Amino acid sequence: MKKSFLLFLILALAVFSSACSSKSNLPVKKLTITKSDGQEVFVKAEVASTFKERQNGFMFRQTIPDGTGMLFIFEEEQVLDFWMKNTPHPLSIAYIDKNGRIRDILDMTPYSLENVTSSTKVLYALEVPQGWYQKVGIKAGDKLKLDF
Repeated sequence: MKKSFLLFLILALAVFSSACSSKSNLPVKKLTITKSDGQEVFVKAEVASTFKERQNGFMFRQTIPDGTGMLFIFEEEQVLDFWMKNTPHPLSIAYIDKNGRIRDILDMTPYSLENVTSSTKVLYALEVPQGWYQKVGIKAGDKLKLDF
């Protein structure tokens, strides 16, 4: 009986640790954001374009380095809602329209189940470590190059 419980415990820990792994199989793209003054800023982003990829997002990630993020691509423009379930790292999200224009930049609280909603219909969302947009001077109205 003790051996069975120990085996179960080991298997459960293995499954949990793989779910919490920071490793991702998503493609990574170097994205360019052009600020209103013409200066370009780069971010290395994982690209989540399927329902399952978008659903998992940054869940369980313990660290997300500055200059990196995750780009969520949707099939059609819509008002988007994101939350932070199982996401321990504070994030900022940019909601981006079909032309690449950043419409909103909002901060998100770790583990919060409260929806963070775009103010208008958008096609993309780009999550980065909280405060990164402000640190590099990116604001609503700046433009993401759509060459991915």
